[in-house]
Amino acid sequence: MERIRVLVVDRHRVFAESLAMALTAEPDVEAAATGGAAAADRLVERARETGDPLRVLLVEAAAEGTEDAGAALAARIGTWRARQPRLHVVVLATEDDPRACARLLSAGARGWVAKDCSLARLLQVVRGVVREETHLPPALLTGVLVELSRETRHRSEHERLVEVLTPRELEVLRCMLAGLGRKAVAERLYLSPHTVRTHMQNVLGKLGVHSTLAAVALARRAGVPPAD
Repeated sequence: MERIRVLVVDRHRVFAESLAMALTAEPDVEAAATGGAAAADRLVERARETGDPLRVLLVEAAAEGTEDAGAALAARIGTWRARQPRLHVVVLATEDDPRACARLLSAGARGWVAKDCSLARLLQVVRGVVREETHLPPALLTGVLVELSRETRHRSEHERLVEVLTPRELEVLRCMLAGLGRKAVAERLYLSPHTVRTHMQNVLGKLGVHSTLAAVALARRAGVPPAD
């Protein structure tokens, strides 16, 4: 039997390790834990390089009211999915938040589950997303649909913003979507780091945002694909 490789990502390390241990007790699950998203980035990349990919990431939701943290998580989800298309992200949340849930679903998450749910429920979600199912609490469903509908109405505006970019700026933006830093973008596009920096600044200015994470989040909502 092939075991489902799971990584629990939560800044409360004791919680993450305890949950990973409980999941690993199941015959079809193999789980590990880490305390932060940066470490998760490295583990996802290492799993890709070794050819032993992760299948599910259980990731702590951003704290309430932290817009930048929510944007960062959405961007990371997109990057993880770009690096490992078969990877499924499930958000571990302390409260119901339809707006945050819709945002992360749009970024590529496949589930939203309460941190205090039963182990049986969590296993149902883990096994379900591997079968390409999407799992949401019933109480969130209506709110999430409303948010997704609102996002669809705004998408045309985002698309118009993206259309103001030059072809080279769009290339740089797609590299940003793939999680590449300035040096990597420069090497990929055969440009100097200074030129890439200028293009990145132009992208932020034209999109009307103040950070790379915000530009990436907007571009994802507009349907811009990451660089291959």
